[in-house]
Amino acid sequence: MKKGIHPENFRLVAFKDMSNDDVFLAKSTANAKETIEVDGVEYPLVKMEISRTSHPFYTGKKKLIDTAGRIDKFKTKYAKFKKD
Repeated sequence: MKKGIHPENFRLVAFKDMSNDDVFLAKSTANAKETIEVDGVEYPLVKMEISRTSHPFYTGKKKLIDTAGRIDKFKTKYAKFKKD
């Protein structure tokens, strides 16, 4: 590996799947504004919309998860560019 190109500021971060409230810990350099307590220890919190516990590929369930209304936001945002 090349020296000096890998980040030095990695630490344990809690990742939370917002669709099913699953929390897991992993080392990361991701910036976090919030914190969460897991097993009595406080960690930086990174919120995710989908993870291995809710993704249809891993769960075997085929369903559309649109927790933030992203499809509706997209349609309204680009409706003005629609060509008739």
